[in-house]
Amino acid sequence: MKKLIATEAASERLNLRIAPAVKAMLRHAAKLRKASLTDFVVRSSQDAAEAVLAQQNRFVLPKAQWLAFHAALDAPAREIPELKQLLAEPTVFGAR
Repeated sequence: MKKLIATEAASERLNLRIAPAVKAMLRHAAKLRKASLTDFVVRSSQDAAEAVLAQQNRFVLPKAQWLAFHAALDAPAREIPELKQLLAEPTVFGAR
């Protein structure tokens, strides 16, 4: 996923209510990174969001399971008579 921060102008607003201690911690972390509070929060939030989304799009398997998965993908498709019949019937979108 591309980093939107560097490629897209910031035009949206996000208002948050947080505890004073959390804000102080974020300010301190931003200062250590030599970033503004806004940049630090946006970058950290985007990194967290990308990690969550990656978990939905990526999976890791042990080598034996990966090889079995790969073999299943490479195997010839099996014929399913019911599916073949369904796909041979006319559709609501018109003739085939």
